[in-house]
Amino acid sequence: MHAELPFHRIKVRVAALVFNGGEVALIKRLKNGMEQYTLPGGNAEPGEPVPAALARELNEELGLDVALADAGPRFTWLLDAMVSRPGSPPPRKLHVVFRLSVSDQVRASLERVEHDDTVGPGQLVWIPWREVKDKHIFPPVPVADLPSPDADVDASAALLPTLDDSIYRWI
Repeated sequence: MHAELPFHRIKVRVAALVFNGGEVALIKRLKNGMEQYTLPGGNAEPGEPVPAALARELNEELGLDVALADAGPRFTWLLDAMVSRPGSPPPRKLHVVFRLSVSDQVRASLERVEHDDTVGPGQLVWIPWREVKDKHIFPPVPVADLPSPDADVDASAALLPTLDDSIYRWI
């Protein structure tokens, strides 16, 4: 049996920028004494369509029924990530990022804690979208560069530069 090469496998991860007005929902965790923020989402299951994976992940992590969103989900970015991680050889991940907006009423109904069997619980926090640029966020997408939470993203800007070890380090 031969050792698996890094990035030999490809996984698809879906994620969403969930907006309520000018604030975006992120999952906050402490890792190695540092704050890390994650977009709600997770890996698509084998054979699972991307929209179904997004709906499932948002329901699992936030208790959000995407049918209750005011707007969305709208495809926003695709990020090809080949980043080394501690542990086993990492997969290559294609992060498919969407945006959607929720009302104050839907926001109030969302879970406050996201439970992840791998990395432990995380707190749901709402941050003004422009302030995200000062946070260690994963996947590292240009949230603060959006002109507004509901602005269209030019198709030429939807494919983000490939993420690799030269520009990203795990905390």
